[in-house]
Amino acid sequence: MAKKGDKRKIIGMVSETSGHRSYYTTKNTMNTPEKLRLRKYDPVARQHAWYEETKKNLGRNTVNPKK
Repeated sequence: MAKKGDKRKIIGMVSETSGHRSYYTTKNTMNTPEKLRLRKYDPVARQHAWYEETKKNLGRNTVNPKK
């Protein structure tokens, strides 16, 4: 997904209705600095719900500054 030296960051999408993290995606933080909010299918609640961006909490998720 995210390659070394890439500006894209792995994010998880959390459902507002059930609170489960069902979807993962990448986003370019330079182009879209605000949080993503998408309407997707929630398999736990069995209906469409709003999903909001959260961190995936991995060590490789950080973007290192250039030297």
